[in-house]
Amino acid sequence: MDGHTPIGLVGLGLVGQALGQRLRGAGHEVWGWDLSEPARQAFGAQGGRLADSLHALGQTCATVLLAIYETKDVQALADAPNGLLAAGSRVRTLIDCSTGHPLQLEALAAALATRGITLLEAPLSGSSQQIGAGQATMLLGGPAEAVAAHDVLLSAITAQRIHVGPTGMGARAKLATNLVLGLNRAALAEGLVFAESLGIPPETFLALVLASPARSVAAEVKGHLMVEERFEPPQSRIRQHLKDLGLMLDEAQRAGLTMPLSSAHARVLEAAVQAGDGELDNAAIVRQLRRGRASPTDS
Repeated sequence: MDGHTPIGLVGLGLVGQALGQRLRGAGHEVWGWDLSEPARQAFGAQGGRLADSLHALGQTCATVLLAIYETKDVQALADAPNGLLAAGSRVRTLIDCSTGHPLQLEALAAALATRGITLLEAPLSGSSQQIGAGQATMLLGGPAEAVAAHDVLLSAITAQRIHVGPTGMGARAKLATNLVLGLNRAALAEGLVFAESLGIPPETFLALVLASPARSVAAEVKGHLMVEERFEPPQSRIRQHLKDLGLMLDEAQRAGLTMPLSSAHARVLEAAVQAGDGELDNAAIVRQLRRGRASPTDS
């Protein structure tokens, strides 16, 4: 696959825009599609080519990357009449870069295989900003031969790629790593609010964390956003991580596992969404923790 082979991209939100940036930077011709007209306009303004419809995209591109919110939307995309995979479609490989549902992805991959289409999981660990900079880690799930066949394309997105196993394992690996990342972020926010209650200014607390064993990538990436209360434009959204937490807790329940920390984290994010912060950067979890501070008269 070379830069002259058109690549499709469905979903032109934060991750989709970052993927398009990476692929165009490597010389690929990228065709995009999204339901959102503002997203389409932004993609076109950045140099992407816009398909008139999903059907047109499928007739143009043999390989299509998906940056879609959840797996049920990927399934709907695959099954839509006169859509991406309708009669006349050239699509032979779908590369799903979202955080998906492992069992649903396994079923979808099996169904697509009967139609001669390969589903390759390629969720990315990192914010949209990190994806755009080529600093994210890709967790690949699917046939080894499909991973090898698309090595040039995948390397244009990031040099940090780990093939974790067959279909479904990419999603499982992403959920497990996202669990740790999200709790790191939540711990940082709670520590910052706790430090404030002790009279330690936020910027001083962050400097202490970054100079101590408490340092983490979450502190490096999200700490200044929390201190400066800079939550727009988002690099990734609170509602997206809440969706991922739901998948984590479902998988844990299926395995008979109790996850008290993630359960508490989900409750905090649910409250943040109810308070209207769902579209903000996930560093805005600190706002919800500040809301939870008891007043002096509550004791």
